[in-house]
Amino acid sequence: MDSGALLDLLGNENRRRILRLLARKPCYVTEISEYLGVSPKAVIDHLRRLEEAGLVESRTDEKRRKYFHIARNLRLEVTVSRHGFGAKSAYPASRDLDLTRCHHLSIDGVADDDHEDVASLADELAELEDLERELSLAQRWVQGRLADVRDDLAETIDPDDHEALYAEVVAAVADGTTAVETIARRVDAPADVVERALADLRERDVLERDEEGDWSVTDSA
Repeated sequence: MDSGALLDLLGNENRRRILRLLARKPCYVTEISEYLGVSPKAVIDHLRRLEEAGLVESRTDEKRRKYFHIARNLRLEVTVSRHGFGAKSAYPASRDLDLTRCHHLSIDGVADDDHEDVASLADELAELEDLERELSLAQRWVQGRLADVRDDLAETIDPDDHEALYAEVVAAVADGTTAVETIARRVDAPADVVERALADLRERDVLERDEEGDWSVTDSA
């Protein structure tokens, strides 16, 4: 599901409370209704929307009572800063994900083998919770540095206006994005706005364009 649609869906407090309850245990409609203090009809409507979004599933027991439970793990990240707004969702990777592809990340000491005894599973859970806290701290540091570097780049390009769009365009070009349409998608701006920014940056001798129409950062920038 689109991240924006997820934000709209989770903007309702009762749907968030339903998910918190289902994260603890599967429940049937009456249980949820009593927990929320709202009518079963309202609960059914919330559950229907959560099912349609793929967040919740149901099963029926031998007494033909329908239980609802969380369908899958999902992480939703929202970023709000002076440089932009964005939301993205991510599902857990498979257990055989090759972490060597993460060039800036080194993870040591966390076991990834199958365990059968309680002690080893509890140990791995504790290690992973520690890793999660460390990654959260690292992410906060990265977000802070991103804001600082974007500010510095914008000020270097234009000391008066600190044009954030210009900084994003230059960063995209420096990363190898050369076509106008691709740059526009990356910085989430109309192509004509990006073209004007590119032209202005060319006049300032920050960017240059080759005969094939591809952009690059000038040696003097």
